[in-house]
Amino acid sequence: MKVVITDHEYPNLKYEKKVLAHDGIELEIHQCKTEDEVIEVCREADGIINLYAPISRRVIESLEKCKIITRYGVGVDTIDLDAATEKEICIGNVPDYGINEVSDHALALIMSLLRKIPFANQTVKNDVWDVNTTKSIRRLSKLTIGLVGFGNIPRRLSEKVKVLGLKIVVSDPFLPEEVAKDHDVELVSLEELCERADVISVHAPLTDSTKGMIGKEQFNLMKKGVYLVNTARGPVVDEEALLEALHNGTVAAVGLDVVENEPIDRNHPFLSMDNVILTPHMAGYSEESAEEMRSKTALGIIDVLVYGQYPKYLVNKGLQEKLDLKAFEMREEYKF
Repeated sequence: MKVVITDHEYPNLKYEKKVLAHDGIELEIHQCKTEDEVIEVCREADGIINLYAPISRRVIESLEKCKIITRYGVGVDTIDLDAATEKEICIGNVPDYGINEVSDHALALIMSLLRKIPFANQTVKNDVWDVNTTKSIRRLSKLTIGLVGFGNIPRRLSEKVKVLGLKIVVSDPFLPEEVAKDHDVELVSLEELCERADVISVHAPLTDSTKGMIGKEQFNLMKKGVYLVNTARGPVVDEEALLEALHNGTVAAVGLDVVENEPIDRNHPFLSMDNVILTPHMAGYSEESAEEMRSKTALGIIDVLVYGQYPKYLVNKGLQEKLDLKAFEMREEYKF
């Protein structure tokens, strides 16, 4: 059985190789960037591991034997899910890794913005020792944070910001009211969240319906001087509208771990703006989370090709009644 890693960004693949060290599995490692490159190396693959290389409808229609495609991390926006489902190819991801890391990173960006730490650091290094340069800073317990999306990561973040005394409002069209109550957060519409929040943290996955969901209309509803953090996906926030909001003062400052096009263009306006904090899509990283995510990505391949069962993290769940695969059974390898 042939397993292809289309692309990766790691110094070695020791975790993947350890998981995939089964008799009968041949591993190929590539650094594809285009559809044509993926088609060339994956045509006869039984399983595929993917990072950023495009797995489009054209790519999927070229696959002759593939049963499973797993993607590093949570998002599956590189893969045409409809095409994969039509061709009865299981798509897997790893939605439960890095929950602490991403929520910690979002909190770090929030605190850096609210306490103006990067700005204060730079003013001191520029030989300006003056508390007045950091005005105005608000007391955290007087502020409301709005969480856009309320999956595993924002739920963990909500636990952390509660300790700081912030009031929490949440917008998530798929969240039942009783779940919001269980987590002691207030469920509101996106419009109301924009109107009420002093800080907005974006945690929505990237889909056709969420692309640009924080745009000009939403910025027009926000309080003057709001703070925005995005640790989800860059295109969820309309960058052109964000730049306008930064220039007119609607958004006081922003912390971004993700941008619309990565890596960021060296001429991007964000790079010259003092009220923009940027990190290189690193929110989910720690040594421990990297091992967990990469191992679980490879385990999804083993679930299907070796054990003949659905992957634990099956994205296109509509296949569960169509394919002759067993129900998932937890194994020791999944325990991190």
